[in-house]
Amino acid sequence: ARLEESGGGSVQAGGSLRLSCGVTGTTYKYNCWAWLRQPPGKEREGIAALDSDGSPSYAASVKGRFTVSRDGANNTLYLQLNSLKSEATAMYFCATVLCHNDADFEVVARLVHAGSGYLGKGTKVTVSS
Repeated sequence: ARLEESGGGSVQAGGSLRLSCGVTGTTYKYNCWAWLRQPPGKEREGIAALDSDGSPSYAASVKGRFTVSRDGANNTLYLQLNSLKSEATAMYFCATVLCHNDADFEVVARLVHAGSGYLGKGTKVTVSS
């Protein structure tokens, strides 16, 4: 399977972007979906996830401004980014893993970093102040 992110770009602080993650191939055994980001010079971190029931969880730094969703019919994952701040400048990655019910974004990110599931190549978001 392959995950491909799109929708990144340059935006001024306070603006919005919508990232998409298209999936090709078979991912049926992976039941959790996530967005991670890697700011320049920093480690990649989980910021949002959908658990096996489709319940979302968010990092405190994005909660209330970012929204993760998934269109199962089109096998596409989305991340709506609103009220963007300069610290949101980063490469954004989507991922899918096999996880338990109630797994939050931190658990899913740990699974991704352990090499489980699939991870896209990323899309760049630049927020200027």
